[in-house]
Amino acid sequence: MHLNRFVAPDGAKLAWREGGQGPALIMLPGLTRTGRDFDYLMPHLPEGWRVIRPDYRGRGGSDWTGAASYTVVQEAADLVALMDHLGVEKAAVLGTSRGGMIAMYMAAVPAMRARLSGICFNDIGPVIARMGLERIFDYVGRNPVARSYDELADALPRLMKGFANVPASRWAEEVRRHYDQTPQGLRINYDPALRDAFLAAFNGGDLPEAWPLFEACAGLPLALIRGANSDLLSLQTAAEMRRRCPDMLFAEVPDRAHIPFLDEPEAVAVIRAWLAQVAG
Repeated sequence: MHLNRFVAPDGAKLAWREGGQGPALIMLPGLTRTGRDFDYLMPHLPEGWRVIRPDYRGRGGSDWTGAASYTVVQEAADLVALMDHLGVEKAAVLGTSRGGMIAMYMAAVPAMRARLSGICFNDIGPVIARMGLERIFDYVGRNPVARSYDELADALPRLMKGFANVPASRWAEEVRRHYDQTPQGLRINYDPALRDAFLAAFNGGDLPEAWPLFEACAGLPLALIRGANSDLLSLQTAAEMRRRCPDMLFAEVPDRAHIPFLDEPEAVAVIRAWLAQVAG
């Protein structure tokens, strides 16, 4: 998919990829990721969907606009602006981690909820486990110690605790997707100020639980995918989400922590079933 850019209301140039025709399916990546995070899933999607994959401000092909602008509220507003730019009245949202938080926020804002036709959460919920947060603190906004793609790809099976049975070719793809090779070594492909924004949101304590935001999603076609070894979305939180929204589709992906790649059979099956519900 070709990378496009549009100008947001504040003047920032924001990037997205688009392909296909039909009802809109917007894929929102994790905190430091880009729309390319869904490359693995794309071949497994059913036909008949207009797939839109944004890069948040400060990430990928979008402008860096400073730590104060890297918030869920701003990113939700940017998504609405993109939908308006593309003439998309309503969309189903597949949200990975940060993307799922954005979707929950949108569901709780009446004018934004009217733009949603369904939500699929990838390893995220209204309670974020402290262990997962601390792991993110360790790496967000920092360049890896490894100096080459090959060096980092070789290290990932050891570093990515909770992942198993991942072919070496996948780790090789991952490092090229998330880092740039420079004469000084590997560099992150997003604004380092995202670290300041993340730490400011955390503010030295636990993030508040967001059950009212999740409950605002009720009535939409919902799905939840959880990595069986996730340190961010606990079994208890996933179970409570299912209790509160018993019609929500659910899949747990074995040998995956935070986050599943989404081309695993369990993930593909639930995404396809969810899209069928959205399509009616």
